[in-house]
Amino acid sequence: MTTLTRVLAATDLSSPARHAVDRGFQIAAYSQAKYSVIHALELDALDALREWMGEDVSLLKKKLEDGARSDLQQLAAEAEKHYGVHAETAVICGPHLAVISTYAEQSNAELLVIGARGQDFLRHHLLGSTASRLIRKSVRHPILVVKQPPHEPYKKILIPVDFSSASAAAVEFCRRLAPDAEIILLHAFEVPFEGKIAYAGVDEDIVKQYRIATRDRALANIRAVADLSGLDIGDYTPLIVHGDASQTVIDQEQEFDVDLIVMGKHGKNFTEELLLGSVTKHVLAESQCDVLVVDGGHTEAIPKGSTLGMFRHNYLNMIGRLNT
Repeated sequence: MTTLTRVLAATDLSSPARHAVDRGFQIAAYSQAKYSVIHALELDALDALREWMGEDVSLLKKKLEDGARSDLQQLAAEAEKHYGVHAETAVICGPHLAVISTYAEQSNAELLVIGARGQDFLRHHLLGSTASRLIRKSVRHPILVVKQPPHEPYKKILIPVDFSSASAAAVEFCRRLAPDAEIILLHAFEVPFEGKIAYAGVDEDIVKQYRIATRDRALANIRAVADLSGLDIGDYTPLIVHGDASQTVIDQEQEFDVDLIVMGKHGKNFTEELLLGSVTKHVLAESQCDVLVVDGGHTEAIPKGSTLGMFRHNYLNMIGRLNT
């Protein structure tokens, strides 16, 4: 399993967003990846002042750009001393979403690291910000949303799986990001119309039998995921829970004290809203730990002969046989 080779962090230079920069340094040091840190500076709004300030607007823009570049270089220099990793830095003027997406594409970044909160484009809640728009629109780049200071490498990771291609992508990338971490593979399920069929007089034993059969099938599918991704028995914990998927993920985050949740951007059972499933949205908003979002729905972005492409092909074939 190859490690990461190119990591990119985007920051608004606020204190909360610096956690993301530090986590990127830590990942780059661990994987010996090339590391870049960028700051997108959107100054077009200042043009509205040109009528009153004239050419002073251009001077103001230059001062803001020079100040941002100095702050970014200082931030990177301090972290370089601690982590022993050099980071390329860049301040780029333009709309935040376009700047980050374009730089990620041009630099062939394998991981984009962003903060969950900030004072500018990562402000307030995650959803509705540039961060969430990046997650909805990004196809090729897994996005790590950092919520906590990076005291140590990830030790315990929760991966909700729905046995879709998004699940396969999440497991594969997780092993590249944190190969030494303990992994919990979680599958949550519900009996369709359980409350209504119980009210209609369906025997409770029938519902129990369905739950048992679903649990057994899910366990077999989890084992298939683990086997095909090269996980040994001691490397992961299978966890099957009867309940709502969104709340179950949050509950198990607290129960197992995990430091990272890995979500597929969307899966076959997730209602899709601009490529961001409802379960993923809920986890991004409510979780306390960092969240890694891996896209699994755009197969054209993944070469068929690549490691992930071969893994996904074998994985889906295996799941299909288990469920027939």
